[in-house]
Amino acid sequence: MAAATIAPADSEKLSALRSAVSGLDQISENEKSGFISLVSRYLSGEAQHIEWSKIKTPTDEVVVPYDTLSSVSEDSNETKKLLDKLVVLKLNGGLGTTMGCTGPKSVIEVRNGLTFLDLIVIQIENLNKKYGCNVPLLLMNSFNTHDDTQKIVEKYVKSNIEIHTFNQSQYPRLVVDDFTPLPSKGVTGKDGWYPPGHGDVFPSLNNSGKLDALLSQGKEYVFIANSDNLGAIVDLKILNHLIQNKNEYCMEVTPKTLADVKGGTLISYEGKVQLLEIAQVPDEHVNEFKSIEKFKIFNTNNLWVNLGAIKRLVEADALKMEIIPNPKEVEGFKVLQLETAAGAAIRFFDNAIGINVPRSRFLPVKATSDLLLVQSDLYTLEDGFVIRNPARTNPANPSIELGPEFKKVSNFLSRFKTIPSIIELDSLKVVGDVWFGANIKLKGKVSIVCKAKLEIPDGAVIENKEINGPEDL
Repeated sequence: MAAATIAPADSEKLSALRSAVSGLDQISENEKSGFISLVSRYLSGEAQHIEWSKIKTPTDEVVVPYDTLSSVSEDSNETKKLLDKLVVLKLNGGLGTTMGCTGPKSVIEVRNGLTFLDLIVIQIENLNKKYGCNVPLLLMNSFNTHDDTQKIVEKYVKSNIEIHTFNQSQYPRLVVDDFTPLPSKGVTGKDGWYPPGHGDVFPSLNNSGKLDALLSQGKEYVFIANSDNLGAIVDLKILNHLIQNKNEYCMEVTPKTLADVKGGTLISYEGKVQLLEIAQVPDEHVNEFKSIEKFKIFNTNNLWVNLGAIKRLVEADALKMEIIPNPKEVEGFKVLQLETAAGAAIRFFDNAIGINVPRSRFLPVKATSDLLLVQSDLYTLEDGFVIRNPARTNPANPSIELGPEFKKVSNFLSRFKTIPSIIELDSLKVVGDVWFGANIKLKGKVSIVCKAKLEIPDGAVIENKEINGPEDL
């Protein structure tokens, strides 16, 4: 990547910004310098331009097929040794606002009254109990989720698991017109600030002191995943492979379906493996990028990273991930948030690989339509793990589209007496003021689009039907 220079006018902007930021006493010196460094990279236009002709499909050495990984020794002492090198880190900075919740998304109830966080704690507790190991759980919060998470974590004090929390950086939003920090404009509350994306996990882990503490305990790898991905569970085969092969970084990828066409993919580029995101793709190649023939895999954001390597790269200030500009409007000001993604760090680590994992390791809950899947009979719950029901013969999940009436979790839950059986469902579309009774079965392709209120009676079986009113039931 060529070093870029900053134009004189931008240099003045940066200098004014630096002095404005130095007066913000809400954030640390580390946060101030991290923010200024991000802005100066942005101003220098240090974008990485991908030359399309140089993109190569990664080989099986670079993106390893999951079914070629060696099985792990059955000796529980060997397993304990493996697990004692591991730390689990969940990205917990997101709020459940898209699903109409206040507070951290990880406290939304998923199944049987248990939240994402409950399930994560139960899983790690069971590992620690079964093998007599000590796998700690780290939660990276943002200033939005910190206070609530501290209260929630108290309920786990008696569990046999060490839980550590730390905050990711807090950066001021940038006013586009005059390049000043929004808090300097009198926007004093949380609206003046933003967390700069999960790429910030590496410096924040170091700045919090947690990285040194983990290294001093002999920990070697961190498994990083979104707290809302129910498929992101500890996998011994992956951990064993990385330790045996001295891989500093591993991204779990999985086969792309038409629902994932915007997801980032792994490519080989100039002899290195790297993440290609849709934002980096030249307009004339976007359709090719979305094709599932050429780019067959996408990033699940389940990442395994060597802790010593993180320390080395953060201290050398070598993690220059692509900057993602995110424009917003806040209190009448047009502002810019500059963010980075943890997956983009792959090209800075030695011996980095992808592993092409089964789709079951990617089960995110981004909307109530996903909640319907995981609360239904498609899944069962065992030891904190959400496991797919073998009675479902189709390997793909049904596609589900719910109208705005179902968008908030509270509305969604109130509209179902019980979650319908969807084992034999291919697709479901529901739009309008629709209410579901108990013990309903949905099969094949079902579309319910109503102008007036519709109550579906208890025990109804609906198969391959379009319903527009009570007369169609």
